[in-house]
Amino acid sequence: MVTINKVYTKTGDDGETSLGNFERVAKYDLRVEAYGTVDELNSHLGMARLVSTGDMAAKLSSIQNDLFDLGADLCRPNMDKDVEADYEVLRIVRSQVERLEQEIDTMNEPIEPLKTFILPGGSQLAAHLHVCRTVARRAERLAVELAFHDHVNPEATKYLNRLSDWFFVASRAANNNGVDDLKWIPGANR
Repeated sequence: MVTINKVYTKTGDDGETSLGNFERVAKYDLRVEAYGTVDELNSHLGMARLVSTGDMAAKLSSIQNDLFDLGADLCRPNMDKDVEADYEVLRIVRSQVERLEQEIDTMNEPIEPLKTFILPGGSQLAAHLHVCRTVARRAERLAVELAFHDHVNPEATKYLNRLSDWFFVASRAANNNGVDDLKWIPGANR
């Protein structure tokens, strides 16, 4: 689908970039901000993968791939014109959201319910996953804002919503199933 033989094109030197439908927009366009934040999230996820193993590493790898799908989805407006494209347009689909939901339920099963809020941190992996959670929330806010101004695939915003929940539960799983979570103590330093 993509061939990159030259990294720099100079076409963005004037402060514009191309969307997935080849429309030119400002680099600060809300759509660019949304999919750019998804790209940032994917980079943070790459850091988390460095300290993950086994099943968690495999799940993070799947999510990284999904995030490229999500970026492709967000960078192409006008879903109603997808059928006119010269190639199959990549969109987030319900099954990707459902997979996250199933994984959340499975990871959450052995974890004791929270009785207080937790602080980001604990294990190195949990700390990385908390960063991913907050960047996913920012990407979701941007995608939702974009949806108020322009068309956005509803499955894309659902995916981002579930994904931040996924990172939260995964961070607890990475903290010995919540045993090593850092508990918030309200007013502890008054």
